[in-house]
Amino acid sequence: MVLLGAARHLRCGRLGPVNARSALFDLYGDHLRSRDGRAPIAALVRLLAPLDSSAAAVRTAVSRMVRQQWLTPDRTGGGATYAMTSQAWRRLDQAAERIYRTRPGAWDETWHLVVIDPLSQRGSRQRVRSALAFLGYAPLAESTWIAAYASDEVGPVVSGEGGSSRAFRARSDEDPRRLAHRLWHLDELGVAYVDWLSQARTLTSGASADDDRTAFAVRSRLVHEWRKFLFTDPGLPRQLLPARWPGDEAARFFDAEAARLLPAASRFVDCCLQPTGPPNGALL
Repeated sequence: MVLLGAARHLRCGRLGPVNARSALFDLYGDHLRSRDGRAPIAALVRLLAPLDSSAAAVRTAVSRMVRQQWLTPDRTGGGATYAMTSQAWRRLDQAAERIYRTRPGAWDETWHLVVIDPLSQRGSRQRVRSALAFLGYAPLAESTWIAAYASDEVGPVVSGEGGSSRAFRARSDEDPRRLAHRLWHLDELGVAYVDWLSQARTLTSGASADDDRTAFAVRSRLVHEWRKFLFTDPGLPRQLLPARWPGDEAARFFDAEAARLLPAASRFVDCCLQPTGPPNGALL
């Protein structure tokens, strides 16, 4: 289970390495999405260097993301530049709503249900399950998934694996709070938030908002570790959560530290996006 694995990893007292593909998703979602969603490959290499990603690893990850239709080559500015695809815009916009909790509107107390016709390939089933979990869905039965909020990515995800699905809205006979607690394992999720908060405080304790390179690296790690909860926390409406929810304190800490480090991190990004990069390699 992703959640329990993440919790054990945090308890061991260290943060693991960030692979280049994950770092690129974080970078495009957190910084480049607000800068036209594109960047030269040379800038991507410079930007991921503080996260210990080699140039070869970055180039390999970019190629993989192009094959998966998350990025597309864009030579309008001269040189090898990679821009977000429409698929990437949708995914990262929705991820940002959940990361920064800006989802519009209140919950109408109805559930979104998706029934998926059986997929014959095991790999397809696994990919669909992983994608639905990321989109905030939990399995209600073998082929039925449920979420508090609908995602317009469900149809493309299922059809992309050669399957079909039907969606509808309904109210449950079971108490909504009890249903949410059972389907999303809220006790275990709460423990994971407590563990995350302890580790995040250690991560950010020595990060100065005046050191652009360090601020970028630490903030990137903070966002990366927080983003992992997108696979286990569906962003439930407040009325479905326990009164004393550990995720609230964790979210307040994340918001405060992300905001504190953002100006310096943004300066580093803007510097790396310049054609020549940082002057004399000063920030690298």
